[in-house]
Amino acid sequence: MVNPDTAARQEDFNTPNAKAAVEVKASDLPIHCPQQGSSLWNSHPQVYIPVEENGGEARCPYCGTIFKLLG
Repeated sequence: MVNPDTAARQEDFNTPNAKAAVEVKASDLPIHCPQQGSSLWNSHPQVYIPVEENGGEARCPYCGTIFKLLG
């Protein structure tokens, strides 16, 4: 039997970490990786990115995606 939670049309989801850098606004904080809407099949555990604590830029410890805070 197909799992109904993973059988959704994959084209309806974003590929996790398809971009090397993600720009975020202060209104987006707190930010986490992978982001909402990412496909689950090739994702990693959700982790919050402390971009505001690191001079406006931080890297995901799992996938290396860079998050940049727009000023």
